[in-house]
Amino acid sequence: MRQIYVPSLSEEFYASADQLLGETAVKRTESVAEVQRWAEQNNVRMHRDVRIIIYFLRTTKYDLEKTKNKIQKYYTIRSARTEWFQNRDPFLPEMQELLDIGVFLPLRQKDTQNRQVVIIRTAAHSPKYHTQDNVFKLDKMVLDLLLHLDETISVYGIVAIFDMKNVTLGHALQLNPSLIKRTVESWENYPCRPQVLEFVNAPVHVNFVLNVFRSFMSEKMKSRVKISKHEIKMAEFVNLPSDLGGTGESYAELALHWKRKVQEHAAWYAETEQYQKRPA
Repeated sequence: MRQIYVPSLSEEFYASADQLLGETAVKRTESVAEVQRWAEQNNVRMHRDVRIIIYFLRTTKYDLEKTKNKIQKYYTIRSARTEWFQNRDPFLPEMQELLDIGVFLPLRQKDTQNRQVVIIRTAAHSPKYHTQDNVFKLDKMVLDLLLHLDETISVYGIVAIFDMKNVTLGHALQLNPSLIKRTVESWENYPCRPQVLEFVNAPVHVNFVLNVFRSFMSEKMKSRVKISKHEIKMAEFVNLPSDLGGTGESYAELALHWKRKVQEHAAWYAETEQYQKRPA
């Protein structure tokens, strides 16, 4: 039985969806029904939460063909990248360690444009003890939970701040071109709207790695990349963590909050693992 979307957010939110994405109640209903028909006919195993379909539609501003293509790519990636999307048990020792470190930290308040700000601490883990695949796995676990808990992100988008403080050659060596390409493909096809990718505290010696990242990006994604050697401008991000010179919660406080949230949703992670694209 097909799910039907029941609007549950503010009038202001849906007015923003119309203004930013051209979303109306009629277009949303008709487009969701078309994607559901297409998924059934093509045996695409999508998550049954109808909001996921709407998230994909919003990333393409309701272009149906682009939406279908993105869904296919996304679920193909989920099926192929088992190291990121399977056995997502937050109580595994390696996940517990990364949760304690706080490698992916969404802020608990939005920025001045209602966008979700996420801090990605690229050098918080030790390359000696933590694989980059496990770091990416946890990143995606937290991002998936964030999208599950907050629909507004699908309209206003995400600002990702990559804090590269203390990055070493060991961190850079973990990111071979093949892994970078897979990572960018995942970003490009995720059901969210990245608005800014800002790299801060970036030492000169990581420019080569950043250039490899950009070489795999679409022109649209490249246009959203910013690189800063030191601080970020504070005007838009009034609630940045104290670790970045702001007045918001510290990395340690955010890490504790998200560790609890992720652990509370252990059963949800297990349930979502089944939604992968079936082999042709």
